Amino acid sequence: MNLVQLVDLNARKFGDKDCLRCEGQSYSFTQVKEDAEKVAGLLQSWGVKKGDRVGLMSFNTPDYVKVFYGTMKAGAVVVPINHKLAAPEAEYILEHSESKAFFFDATLAEVAGKVGSGGKKVAIGGEAEGYDSLAGQLAASLPDYVPVEISDEDYAEILYTSGTTGKPKGCLHSHRNVVFAGITGALCMKMDEHDRMLMAMPIWHSSPLNNWFIGAQYVGACTVLLREYHPLHFLQAIQEEKCTIYFGAPVSYLLPLQMIPNFEEYDLSSMRCWIYGGGPISSDVALRLMESYESDNFYQVYGMTESGPTGTVLYPEEQVKKAGSIGCKALPGADILVMKNESEEAGPGETGEIWLKADCMMEGYYKDPEATREAFHQGWYKSGDVARVDEDGYLFIVDRTKDMIVSGGENVYSKEVEDALATHPDVVEAAVVGKPHEEWGEMVTAFIVIKEGSELNEDALKEHLTAHLAKYKIPREMHFVQELPHTPTGKVKKFELREQLT
Repeated sequence: MNLVQLVDLNARKFGDKDCLRCEGQSYSFTQVKEDAEKVAGLLQSWGVKKGDRVGLMSFNTPDYVKVFYGTMKAGAVVVPINHKLAAPEAEYILEHSESKAFFFDATLAEVAGKVGSGGKKVAIGGEAEGYDSLAGQLAASLPDYVPVEISDEDYAEILYTSGTTGKPKGCLHSHRNVVFAGITGALCMKMDEHDRMLMAMPIWHSSPLNNWFIGAQYVGACTVLLREYHPLHFLQAIQEEKCTIYFGAPVSYLLPLQMIPNFEEYDLSSMRCWIYGGGPISSDVALRLMESYESDNFYQVYGMTESGPTGTVLYPEEQVKKAGSIGCKALPGADILVMKNESEEAGPGETGEIWLKADCMMEGYYKDPEATREAFHQGWYKSGDVARVDEDGYLFIVDRTKDMIVSGGENVYSKEVEDALATHPDVVEAAVVGKPHEEWGEMVTAFIVIKEGSELNEDALKEHLTAHLAKYKIPREMHFVQELPHTPTGKVKKFELREQLT
């Protein structure tokens, strides 16, 4: 099945049933199909053809879904863009993908105005001065939509990575890839048409989009769109819309506990699955969440944009006993290895790189065959994530391979050093990289942000680390900085830090 068939099938099967809910308004499966075909007709009137790319930069709105599906009905490829990007970053993606049209949320008009590429520009979700609006365009007399023949192997999306090691790379996903990513999400959480998926994380992210939105679509469930995450609106949406499933970063669970004084007054009893990803939580935090949310149905999922995403899951009964782990086995439709090298698997107590195979694995990086070749070995995707295998076969992420420092023949995992630095009460944030060194190969080097007013210095911090790390892991060089460079999704741009050292 492809995504165009899915839209058509849902309209036939579910008709007037709610496909979307947003700000108290309903959008049926039939309405979503009809609106998508109007968008497809609009794109066709601009000359957009099968295989062309269309940029889409928006918050979680019904217009996002209309354009997402409408692009595919026109036979084109959706290029979701992080709505937090600055104009040069968005422009790079539009230029690299050679997008023929650019739909942007009306509140992002200032960014859109600074973007010099992307073809025809149209505001969605409202009006933007100086630009046509989607509502206005669809209200005009348009040529009828002409159905386009779509195969499961045709491209559906180009999802761009966050660019922590350089320029973002575009992950090419076919219709088949995306549908399988949705099936994986639906199977994992045992979704059905009675579920109500809360979409509060950005829908342009790979997991919210492919695992959870498409997963809900595959079974005919309703998706409740929250324009943008806010701790109060998050609780209100669950209570008022009787949501049953939610996926979010760990911080999205903690913020309501910190910021909403009457948290316990909200009725969250409709929820049956609390899913988190993007980082592990400790056993203490797991217990706190279970107590506060009055539920033990927490799931941690692990994957990456390249894999659909799909990967592994840590189930509710494992949350405390194996806190910090990403689980011990791959999800349905996927397989996983932990490799010490290209021919030897890691055993209990050993570390290695996570390799993945999946039905929803990307077709490759767009316009980058060299990077695609480097990413795979005999059909396995080399994730770049280094994991430790415990005695029960559970995996614990310890680092990224590109962040591993080889100093004097010893492997130093930067995350381990960063975690040790974070134990000092005056350290706000730290990033560790390797600095080229003639004798040792690399020298462990830290960039550290400390609390305002703190008098913490290098000697005191090194003394603190002696209780946490072997001597060879303690940074030989420390740089105290005001802030670290981050991508719009919050990851530290370590390549920029390395550039400062060369």
